[in-house]
Amino acid sequence: MNRFSYFFTALLLLVSYQFNYAQADSSYRLIKNIKADIVDFAIDNLDNIYLVNSSNQVKKINAKGDSLAVFNDIKKFGRLTSIDASNPLRVLLYYKDFGIIAVLDRFLNIRNTIDLRKQNIFLVKTISQSFDNKIWLYDELENKLKKIDDEGMLLLETPDFRQLFGYAASPVKIFDQDRLVYLYDTARGVFVFDYYGNLKNKILITGWNDFKVIGKYIFGLKKDTLYRYQIEAFRYDEEIIPEYLASASKLDFSSSRIYALQKNELLIYEVK
Repeated sequence: MNRFSYFFTALLLLVSYQFNYAQADSSYRLIKNIKADIVDFAIDNLDNIYLVNSSNQVKKINAKGDSLAVFNDIKKFGRLTSIDASNPLRVLLYYKDFGIIAVLDRFLNIRNTIDLRKQNIFLVKTISQSFDNKIWLYDELENKLKKIDDEGMLLLETPDFRQLFGYAASPVKIFDQDRLVYLYDTARGVFVFDYYGNLKNKILITGWNDFKVIGKYIFGLKKDTLYRYQIEAFRYDEEIIPEYLASASKLDFSSSRIYALQKNELLIYEVK
């Protein structure tokens, strides 16, 4: 019985979180490879893919590879830092160098833009959608988690992290999940807040790549090892992953697929 297959089945059956046994080689089938100028990507909960090329163009394709939309307004805001497609009807593009958040509709048309500098927010590495279609961010100059609306107006903020912990933080990922907000600092760990900005927990997870919170689990990669942390049970699982996944520059997961970014190629594996 292959423990690698056991682990990944648990990862990808997100609704039931039930483990199923299978043979690893027969459980992961390469169903599509997209060869193009691809430097980054994101997925939404409908298995739509958002491909970013070296010119900052964002192309949305469906699970079959058919083109759905293209965002070509690539020269206004500088280099694209990240995409949040957790809500496929409201996609966020973040441009760190200019402090700009572009809010797009499902056709990748701009609904509005937010200039964080006009709100006196000047240093932000990462942003995230909130459950109520607002935006979470971490202001590294004030060392506070903040929630803003689509006009950039401040809705709430936490106390200064230096008051809470005695040091500043530098989160690289923020996730809004099951009425909690997770901030991941690769050196400091995971800071967990409720929707009112109250500190709930701190989890000592450091050094992970492709960090992701899904339901009651936290996933991440470190070299050739995939980790899963059960939030409520305070328990880790870990598995060595095959080279064709470990060598990817980025991995992401949906309910039935694994996405692995190689140089100018996105490989999509179906999980049986």
